Amino acid sequence: MNRTLLIIGFVWPEPKSSAAGSRMMQLIHFFKEEGYQITFASSSTRTDRSFQLEKLDVVPKTIELNKPSFDEFIKTLQPDVVLFDRFMTEEQFGWRVAENCPDAIRILDTEDLHGLRKARELAFRSGNSWNSSFLLNEVAKREIASIYRSDLSLIISESEMELLQTYFKVDQNLLFYLPFMLEAITEVQIKALPKFNQREHFITIGNFLHEPNYQGVLFLKKKIWPIINAALPEAQLHIYGAYSSQKVSQLHNEKQGFLIKGFANDALDVMKQARICLAPLPFGAGLKGKIVDALQAGTPCIMNSIAAEGIFGPLEPNGCVVDNPEQFAKKAIQLYSDASVWEEKHRFGFEILNERFNKVKFYDLFSTKLEDICQNLGQNREQNFTGQMLQHHQLQSTKYLSKWIEEKNRPS
Repeated sequence: MNRTLLIIGFVWPEPKSSAAGSRMMQLIHFFKEEGYQITFASSSTRTDRSFQLEKLDVVPKTIELNKPSFDEFIKTLQPDVVLFDRFMTEEQFGWRVAENCPDAIRILDTEDLHGLRKARELAFRSGNSWNSSFLLNEVAKREIASIYRSDLSLIISESEMELLQTYFKVDQNLLFYLPFMLEAITEVQIKALPKFNQREHFITIGNFLHEPNYQGVLFLKKKIWPIINAALPEAQLHIYGAYSSQKVSQLHNEKQGFLIKGFANDALDVMKQARICLAPLPFGAGLKGKIVDALQAGTPCIMNSIAAEGIFGPLEPNGCVVDNPEQFAKKAIQLYSDASVWEEKHRFGFEILNERFNKVKFYDLFSTKLEDICQNLGQNREQNFTGQMLQHHQLQSTKYLSKWIEEKNRPS
């Protein structure tokens, strides 16, 4: 008999709008290949850009926060596995899952470590140098509590695995490294990509609901693009991203070649036309979708260390990793103008894709891990006393807060 999976989504997946949406679709494809019957539930509103899950025989279900209707829904469904999309959904629904389906495996997909992203944002906004005290923020405490309450947490970056184990002392048995799971790129596909002299201009791309993307564009506008523009006056910077607001649109400047293009229906297509991708992110966490898009499109990148984090491992980057803005601009100008170096960096990207993000490898590893958890669920939970303790307290506090909200909202 097929196993059943319930995914509780923070939002409905939009793979054309964000790396998080692409990540969720990769997980859905994995579980489909494993033979799971999948229901995707979310309390958010579906948009025109939301993927039509019905095309994959995934059942969509709208759920409500702080309503007993969820209890009835999950009692009826009785999933074998529940996947929480980000720690916020585990906070909202995890206690209800534990109470109504105690034998269901609870998996948390962190997407990226929100506590790490918050720590870097706090350091950025304070203007102070980074130190580990920024990691002791409220978001990190909530997120790590969620990790302990879950049977397994999926971690997208090796550096985040190391941080959780060395700094926060999380048991490695609760964590599983699962980066983007991508199709290998073939030599035929590589040869079909536009060459150096068939490309022009610079590109950056990212969902503008994600604050680091806006701050990165602002940094380009103020610190980097003026230097590039002075050296390469014919070149343009094309800036793509879903949900661009007025504060983004007002950065558009035709004379400077700083062009806000808005939503790209096909991110890979626009990436293939560009010669260089620019990615200076002042804060953030996880794997950056724009860098992965660039790898697939054969577009070399100039990026800072936060943008590059978790992508390359021991391999050579598909461009340059530079944190100083003047050096960043200088490297971008050099790479834009040198066909032989560009070709070398272009080729590096395909090796990175096939060595580090090949879905075949990670499908096998994740499938084995799931089976192990299934066979040893009781023993694993016995060994995770911290998780039991947090589950007990969260079950009580969140449960009674939710019931108070239920009563408060009940018609008089």
